[in-house]
Amino acid sequence: MNNNNEDNLNFRLARKNIWLMGIGVLIIVVGLALMLIGNNSGPDTFEPDIFSFRRIVIAPMVVFFGFLSIIVAICYSPKQNKENKE
Repeated sequence: MNNNNEDNLNFRLARKNIWLMGIGVLIIVVGLALMLIGNNSGPDTFEPDIFSFRRIVIAPMVVFFGFLSIIVAICYSPKQNKENKE
């Protein structure tokens, strides 16, 4: 019975994985903020700032790298000490 509990613990994400996913979420939030920050005059006026380089290129790339970092964080396998394996 004790061996079964140890097997279940091996499938959980490690603390380092959770931190890396949190960093990925923060990167996504920064990218979304880059998209949102700017002048918004209202629905009746046209604002050419919506086509700025920051909103069209930089912010989507930042969001993409945020999602990519979350995928890497999920797949990342932290190395265990030899003492923990035995």
